[in-house]
Amino acid sequence: MSKFTNKITVFLSILLFAFVFQAPPARSQAHVELPVCLEGTLNKADYKIRVPENWNGTLLVYARGYTGELPAEPDAAPGGAMGEETLLSRGYALAGSSFRGAGWAVKEGIQNTLALTNFFRGQVGNPDRIILWGFSMGSVIAFKSIEKYPNIYDGAIAGCAVGAGAPMNWDGALAFSLAYDVAFGWLPSWGSVGDVRDDLDFETHVYPALSLQVANPANLGLFEFIRLVCDLPKEQFYPNPLNPLEPNWLFTDMIYATEYRAELERRAKGPVAQNLDHVYTLSPEDIAILTALGVDFNTLLAEMNARRNIEARLPSRKYMERYSDYSGKLKRPVITIHNKADGLVHVANESVYWDTVFSAGKDEMLIQVYIDSVGHCTFEPLQILAVLNAMEYWLDSGTKPGPGYFPVGLGFVLPGFIQPPWPFK
Repeated sequence: MSKFTNKITVFLSILLFAFVFQAPPARSQAHVELPVCLEGTLNKADYKIRVPENWNGTLLVYARGYTGELPAEPDAAPGGAMGEETLLSRGYALAGSSFRGAGWAVKEGIQNTLALTNFFRGQVGNPDRIILWGFSMGSVIAFKSIEKYPNIYDGAIAGCAVGAGAPMNWDGALAFSLAYDVAFGWLPSWGSVGDVRDDLDFETHVYPALSLQVANPANLGLFEFIRLVCDLPKEQFYPNPLNPLEPNWLFTDMIYATEYRAELERRAKGPVAQNLDHVYTLSPEDIAILTALGVDFNTLLAEMNARRNIEARLPSRKYMERYSDYSGKLKRPVITIHNKADGLVHVANESVYWDTVFSAGKDEMLIQVYIDSVGHCTFEPLQILAVLNAMEYWLDSGTKPGPGYFPVGLGFVLPGFIQPPWPFK
C-alpha cells in the first residue's frame, strides 16, 4: 500500500489468539514432509507458501490490497509475518502471491491466485477445504474468484470490500476530482478531470499544490464541501499537524483520484470513470455545516451537476467491468467485514453488494459484519480470527453462523446496522 493508505494492523500477541481460539485437530494431506516454507516465482509473480507440521487440512489463500509503484513482497496472510505465525500456530496452511506487477492488478491477481492455489494442490498437498480471503483491492479478487471458481474455493472472506465493484468506486474517485475542481480548480498539467495525465505522480505534481491549500485555514469550508458531497467521514479526513505522515482520507483519496487512476487508465488504455448517471447532492445536515462556514454550496453543487457529461472510453470501461463487477450468483459462502466508517472504500459498498446478491436470489450465501470503528482495513487480529472461525463453522455445519460469532465485546456492531446508500445516485 502507499504510505497514505492504512494497512491491516496486527498487534495482539500470538498467545492471546491461541488462548481464545483453540486450534482444531490436526489432519495431514501433504505430499511432502511438513513443515513447509516455499518462496519462489510462479507465472511471473512471487509467492509464499507456509504449512505447519500440525496442518489442520484448511488452506487459506490471501489476496493482497493495492500497492503503488512497486510490486509488494508476497504475504501469505493479512498482517504479514505476525499474522502468518498466528495462523500457523492454529494449524492453517497459508499461501499468497505478489501478483504480476503493482497498481490495479485485479486481472493478474485473479490469475496468479488461481495458479498458486493449483500449484499448492499439485506440489504440497490436497486441502480438505480452501478459503480465499482478500482485503481492499484483494476483495475484488475474492468476489470474482468465488463466483468464477466455486469448484476451487470453498468460501470467501472479503475485508474492507469493494462490494459495489470497481466501476462505481472509480466513479467515486471522479466525483472527488470534480468536487476538488469546482472548489479549487484542477491544474491543467494534471490532465483533465475525466482523463488524467498518464504519468501523473501525486508526490511530484499534486501534493505541492494540495498541501498549500490544506495549510490555509481559510480553505476549510471548501474542503468540507468536498468531504460532504462525497459523503466521507470527518474522522481522519484531515492531516494531523502533529504527525503529517499519519494516514488521512483527504490525501489518500486524492492519490487514488490522480496517480492511481492514471495507472488504471494506462492499464485500460483510456479513461475508465463516468458520471452520466450521477446526481450530486447535499443533505440538510451538510447544508447546515456549510452555511455555518460561509460556503456558497449552491453554486458549487450546481457546477458539479452541470458537468454530468463525463464519459469513459467504452473499451476501457469494459476492461474494468470484466474483472471487477459481480453477478451476485454465489454458490459458496461469503462473509464480508467492514469498518463502520471508511473514507477510502465507502461502507455503502456493502449495501450495493447486498442488493446484487439479493437480486440474484443468493442472500442465504452472504453474511455482512461491521466493526465499530473508523478506518480502512483497520481490523484487530481477534476480529479477523472471529470471522475465520465463523466461516469454518459455516463450512463444517452447512448452517449460517449467528450473531454470537461476532460479539460486541470484540468490537463488532450489533445486528441491524443499516448501511448507507451509495452517495452518487
